[in-house]
Amino acid sequence: MWCEGGWAAVTMRGVCARAGLNDRYFYESFEDRDALLATIWDGVRDETAAAITSDVRLTPPGQWFEMIQRTVGTAVKSFAVNPRRAVILFGDHAGSEVLEHRRHELILTMTDIGLAAIAPYLRDGVDRSELRRSLIMTIGGFQELVMAWRRGAVEATPDEIIEQATRFFALVGKNYLR
Repeated sequence: MWCEGGWAAVTMRGVCARAGLNDRYFYESFEDRDALLATIWDGVRDETAAAITSDVRLTPPGQWFEMIQRTVGTAVKSFAVNPRRAVILFGDHAGSEVLEHRRHELILTMTDIGLAAIAPYLRDGVDRSELRRSLIMTIGGFQELVMAWRRGAVEATPDEIIEQATRFFALVGKNYLR
Protein backbone atom coordinates (compact mmCIF):
# COMPACT_ATOMS: atom_id res chain seq x y z
CA MET A 1 0.00 0.00 0.00
CA TRP A 2 2.83 2.36 0.94
CA CYS A 3 4.68 1.86 -2.31
CA GLU A 4 1.54 2.09 -4.41
CA GLY A 5 0.15 5.31 -2.95
CA GLY A 6 2.64 6.75 -0.48
CA TRP A 7 2.64 6.49 3.28
CA ALA A 8 -0.69 8.35 3.53
CA ALA A 9 -2.39 5.49 1.65
CA VAL A 10 -1.59 3.15 4.54
CA THR A 11 -4.67 3.03 6.73
CA MET A 12 -5.62 0.70 9.52
CA ARG A 13 -8.73 -0.42 7.66
CA GLY A 14 -6.82 -0.88 4.41
CA VAL A 15 -4.14 -2.96 6.11
CA CYS A 16 -6.73 -5.11 7.84
CA ALA A 17 -8.68 -5.59 4.61
CA ARG A 18 -5.56 -6.70 2.71
CA ALA A 19 -4.49 -8.99 5.53
CA GLY A 20 -7.99 -10.40 6.01
CA LEU A 21 -8.05 -9.39 9.68
CA ASN A 22 -10.51 -7.43 11.75
CA ASP A 23 -9.53 -4.12 13.36
CA ARG A 24 -8.97 -5.69 16.77
CA TYR A 25 -5.89 -7.55 15.52
CA PHE A 26 -4.35 -4.32 14.26
CA TYR A 27 -4.67 -2.65 17.64
CA GLU A 28 -3.23 -5.69 19.41
CA SER A 29 0.04 -5.02 17.55
CA PHE A 30 0.05 -1.28 16.91
CA GLU A 31 -1.17 1.72 18.85
CA ASP A 32 -2.01 3.58 15.64
CA ARG A 33 -0.99 4.02 12.01
CA ASP A 34 2.14 5.96 12.97
CA ALA A 35 3.31 3.01 15.05
CA LEU A 36 2.80 0.69 12.06
CA LEU A 37 4.65 3.02 9.69
CA ALA A 38 7.49 3.44 12.18
CA THR A 39 7.79 -0.33 12.63
CA ILE A 40 7.99 -0.92 8.88
CA TRP A 41 10.47 1.93 8.37
CA ASP A 42 12.63 0.84 11.31
CA GLY A 43 12.80 -2.72 9.96
CA VAL A 44 14.06 -1.57 6.55
CA ARG A 45 16.54 0.81 8.20
CA ASP A 46 17.85 -1.89 10.53
CA GLU A 47 18.33 -4.38 7.70
CA THR A 48 20.15 -1.79 5.59
CA ALA A 49 22.37 -0.61 8.46
CA ALA A 50 23.22 -4.20 9.41
CA ALA A 51 24.27 -5.03 5.84
CA ILE A 52 26.43 -1.92 5.60
CA THR A 53 28.01 -2.53 9.01
CA SER A 54 28.76 -6.09 7.95
CA ASP A 55 30.46 -4.80 4.80
CA VAL A 56 32.64 -2.52 6.92
CA ARG A 57 33.71 -5.43 9.12
CA LEU A 58 34.47 -7.65 6.12
CA THR A 59 36.74 -5.10 4.46
CA PRO A 60 40.42 -5.93 4.92
CA PRO A 61 42.40 -3.32 6.87
CA GLY A 62 43.80 -0.43 4.87
CA GLN A 63 41.31 -0.63 2.02
CA TRP A 64 39.05 2.34 2.57
CA PHE A 65 38.18 2.71 -1.13
CA GLU A 66 37.08 -0.92 -1.33
CA MET A 67 35.04 -0.43 1.85
CA ILE A 68 33.22 2.53 0.31
CA GLN A 69 32.62 0.64 -2.92
CA ARG A 70 31.33 -2.41 -1.05
CA THR A 71 28.95 -0.47 1.21
CA VAL A 72 27.59 1.68 -1.62
CA GLY A 73 27.18 -1.47 -3.73
CA THR A 74 25.26 -3.25 -1.01
CA ALA A 75 22.84 -0.34 -0.59
CA VAL A 76 22.27 0.25 -4.31
CA LYS A 77 21.83 -3.44 -5.10
CA SER A 78 19.28 -3.81 -2.30
CA PHE A 79 17.30 -0.88 -3.74
CA ALA A 80 17.58 -2.32 -7.27
CA VAL A 81 16.36 -5.76 -6.18
CA ASN A 82 13.58 -4.34 -4.02
CA PRO A 83 12.76 -0.72 -4.99
CA ARG A 84 10.23 -0.57 -2.16
CA ARG A 85 13.12 -0.32 0.29
CA ALA A 86 14.18 3.02 -1.21
CA VAL A 87 10.60 4.31 -1.26
CA ILE A 88 10.15 3.45 2.40
CA LEU A 89 13.49 4.88 3.56
CA PHE A 90 13.92 7.89 1.27
CA GLY A 91 10.48 8.57 -0.18
CA ASP A 92 8.35 11.65 0.23
CA HIS A 93 7.45 11.66 3.89
CA ALA A 94 6.04 15.19 3.94
CA GLY A 95 3.17 15.42 6.39
CA SER A 96 4.31 12.51 8.55
CA GLU A 97 6.27 13.82 11.49
CA VAL A 98 7.25 10.27 12.47
CA LEU A 99 8.69 9.45 9.04
CA GLU A 100 10.28 12.84 8.41
CA HIS A 101 12.11 12.55 11.72
CA ARG A 102 13.29 9.05 10.86
CA ARG A 103 14.57 10.08 7.43
CA HIS A 104 16.61 12.88 8.95
CA GLU A 105 17.88 10.58 11.68
CA LEU A 106 18.89 8.03 9.04
CA ILE A 107 21.35 10.51 7.57
CA LEU A 108 22.87 11.02 11.02
CA THR A 109 22.95 7.28 11.73
CA MET A 110 24.68 6.54 8.43
CA THR A 111 27.06 9.43 9.13
CA ASP A 112 27.97 7.88 12.48
CA ILE A 113 28.51 4.48 10.84
CA GLY A 114 30.67 6.14 8.19
CA LEU A 115 32.71 8.10 10.74
CA ALA A 116 33.42 4.95 12.75
CA ALA A 117 34.30 3.02 9.59
CA ILE A 118 36.83 5.56 8.32
CA ALA A 119 38.32 6.52 11.68
CA PRO A 120 41.35 4.22 11.23
CA TYR A 121 42.13 5.89 7.89
CA LEU A 122 41.95 9.56 8.94
CA ARG A 123 44.85 11.88 8.32
CA ASP A 124 46.42 13.46 11.38
CA GLY A 125 44.79 16.74 12.38
CA VAL A 126 41.51 16.21 10.52
CA ASP A 127 38.78 18.56 11.68
CA ARG A 128 36.20 15.95 12.67
CA SER A 129 33.41 18.50 12.83
CA GLU A 130 34.06 19.49 9.22
CA LEU A 131 34.30 15.83 8.24
CA ARG A 132 30.93 15.14 9.86
CA ARG A 133 29.32 18.00 7.93
CA SER A 134 30.84 16.69 4.70
CA LEU A 135 29.51 13.20 5.34
CA ILE A 136 26.04 14.52 6.14
CA MET A 137 26.00 16.37 2.81
CA THR A 138 27.35 13.37 0.91
CA ILE A 139 24.96 10.85 2.44
CA GLY A 140 21.99 13.19 1.97
CA GLY A 141 23.00 13.61 -1.67
CA PHE A 142 23.29 9.85 -2.06
CA GLN A 143 19.73 9.44 -0.77
CA GLU A 144 18.44 11.98 -3.28
CA LEU A 145 20.35 10.33 -6.14
CA VAL A 146 18.88 6.93 -5.26
CA MET A 147 15.34 8.33 -5.17
CA ALA A 148 15.79 10.19 -8.47
CA TRP A 149 17.07 6.94 -9.99
CA ARG A 150 14.21 4.86 -8.54
CA ARG A 151 11.66 7.40 -9.84
CA GLY A 152 13.17 7.35 -13.34
CA ALA A 153 14.43 10.94 -13.21
CA VAL A 154 17.99 9.60 -13.59
CA GLU A 155 18.75 6.96 -16.18
CA ALA A 156 21.48 4.62 -15.01
CA THR A 157 22.18 0.99 -14.29
CA PRO A 158 22.80 -0.07 -10.70
CA ASP A 159 26.49 -0.43 -11.58
CA GLU A 160 26.60 3.15 -12.89
CA ILE A 161 24.99 4.45 -9.70
CA ILE A 162 27.46 2.43 -7.61
CA GLU A 163 30.42 3.69 -9.62
CA GLN A 164 29.37 7.33 -9.50
CA ALA A 165 28.44 7.31 -5.82
CA THR A 166 31.66 5.49 -4.90
CA ARG A 167 33.68 8.00 -6.89
CA PHE A 168 31.92 10.91 -5.16
CA PHE A 169 32.37 9.42 -1.67
CA ALA A 170 36.04 8.82 -2.52
CA LEU A 171 36.49 12.43 -3.69
CA VAL A 172 35.15 13.64 -0.37
CA GLY A 173 37.28 11.06 1.44
CA LYS A 174 40.49 12.24 -0.21
CA ASN A 175 40.23 15.44 1.79
CA TYR A 176 40.33 13.54 5.07
CA LEU A 177 41.82 10.07 4.56
CA ARG A 178 45.37 8.83 4.21
